[in-house]
Amino acid sequence: MADLFGESRLILGTGGAESLAALEAAIVASGTEMVTVALRRVDAAGPGLLPLLDRLGMRVLPNTAGCYTASDAVKAAHLARDAFETDLIKLEVIGDERTLLPDGVELLRAAERLVGDGFQVLPYTSDDPILARRLADAGCAAVMPAGAPIGSGLGIGNPHHIRLIRDSVDVPVILDAGIGTASDAALAMELGCDAVLIASAVTRAADPARMAAAMRHAVEAGRLAAGAGRIPKRYHALASTSDDGRPAW
Repeated sequence: MADLFGESRLILGTGGAESLAALEAAIVASGTEMVTVALRRVDAAGPGLLPLLDRLGMRVLPNTAGCYTASDAVKAAHLARDAFETDLIKLEVIGDERTLLPDGVELLRAAERLVGDGFQVLPYTSDDPILARRLADAGCAAVMPAGAPIGSGLGIGNPHHIRLIRDSVDVPVILDAGIGTASDAALAMELGCDAVLIASAVTRAADPARMAAAMRHAVEAGRLAAGAGRIPKRYHALASTSDDGRPAW
């Protein structure tokens, strides 16, 4: 993880920010060391975004947002490598505009091609444990299962599958998409995820900087809780105080 992301386990998306000033405040409050940027967004944002990220010392994770076929995603990844001078790529191959969920067949095809081309591939995938394992076996540097559709704020729809993914791959697991508030981020970490990627929940919050700070603390708290080991769930109560010394009547 340190080779990929440094100390912070929170990756911030840049899409949806109201202004560069709001984005800067959110980045600073989040404590993140890495942000993801769509290749097409760099063109739309004009000259301001990249200088801002450079000034803040952010590591840029380019992504292939907006691609619907493996062929398009591979082309976008190569353009991103030339533009950002990095082999890191967040691979997105979307199935349709309505759900923005990944197309598993095209995703795996693109991942295999990009790994062969020397990329460190971080694929945005569904919460399917089998597909996640196939992506890891193909040589991806991490897998990024969706908690819920992009921008939905629904949280983690299937925690059991996220835990299955964590247990079935040896690469980092980064929860991506669906997070709506801080408790969702904490849950992701408690499920064993190594990091979370958050965009809309921060950039479209009423107070992005405050929400970014909340996410930072949630990720840290969830990580601590995962390492501490939660008590097992029980059907019946279990008293915290023993019966020793209890008065007899």
